[in-house]
Amino acid sequence: MRIGEAAAAAGCTPRALRLYEERGLLPPPGRTASGQRDYRPAEVALLRVIRELLGSGFTIEDLRSCADRLHLLTEDPPPRCGAADAPEGSGSGVVGRRLAALDAEIARLVRLREDLARRVFGDDARRSAPEPTAEPTAGQIPEPAAPPPPATSPVRAPTTAPVPAPVTGPTVTVGPRVLLD
Repeated sequence: MRIGEAAAAAGCTPRALRLYEERGLLPPPGRTASGQRDYRPAEVALLRVIRELLGSGFTIEDLRSCADRLHLLTEDPPPRCGAADAPEGSGSGVVGRRLAALDAEIARLVRLREDLARRVFGDDARRSAPEPTAEPTAGQIPEPAAPPPPATSPVRAPTTAPVPAPVTGPTVTVGPRVLLD
């Protein structure tokens, strides 16, 4: 199958497919007599695995480091990664590094959130700030988001009244709580 068909079958673009080839995630495909790329079903299956891994948070560089083993993930069922009795997050290699990077990013975001809550709510940040939304754990199905509440004010037609002239005078500094509420 040609590049456009292979890309469509894997849910990506021909440009992305070429990028994965350039970066060494996909082996060079066979070529037709006229020089066009010719993809087999095994290569499309590998492309789907690559897309799934990228969607799971791995980077192209992560996948590049194990590109010679990615084809193993196209098996049905795919082989398990790591030992069953190993504690979570203790892995080495690509998965262990990615988990460590995600943990570091989560910690950074928690610190950022706490800092923002402290700036907005002051010392009462823990009591006043809304709690972060909990992510579902493995095996749980997330609850669907509630629809937004209906608007309480009627929609008004635009007016043709003149825009008032800007007010000149001293600049007033407003605290962050007023700006963010």
